[in-house]
Amino acid sequence: MRILLTLCLAALALTATVHARELGWSQYQNARFGYVVGIPPGFSGYGESDNGDGQTFDIASRGQVLSVWGSMLLEESFEAAVKARMGYAERDGWNLATQTVTPQWANFSGVLGQRMFNTRMILLCDGQSYAMMTVQYSVIHAGEMRDRLPQLEDMFRAKGC
Repeated sequence: MRILLTLCLAALALTATVHARELGWSQYQNARFGYVVGIPPGFSGYGESDNGDGQTFDIASRGQVLSVWGSMLLEESFEAAVKARMGYAERDGWNLATQTVTPQWANFSGVLGQRMFNTRMILLCDGQSYAMMTVQYSVIHAGEMRDRLPQLEDMFRAKGC
């Protein structure tokens, strides 16, 4: 049963990837931590960070920023790492709007003035590290980003499990 479920999820991810590429999306793969993310059309990358943990992409003229990176779990669990990241956002003045936390993935979002963010965190294959994707944008682009979020979430996954 577990194998069948894994095959079904892989097929869905492949279908989402193929559909997104047809719409002009590209892909960033991180070799250090083993994750992959879809990059929407129009976003430009600034090159991988010096330590190889991730990259930032943006559409500067629209104030839209997509950041992805990996990290080792420093907390006792993935859920504790998520809670710590949500705490950092609140400390920085963001009002958290939504949050869903599971043992394997988490989503949370927030608002600060005229800015919004959506974050997705995933536990990676080794169980000792995670990847995080954050999209920041202006409230005037909220509808556009809401339409992109499902594809971003579908294409953000651990690689090689």
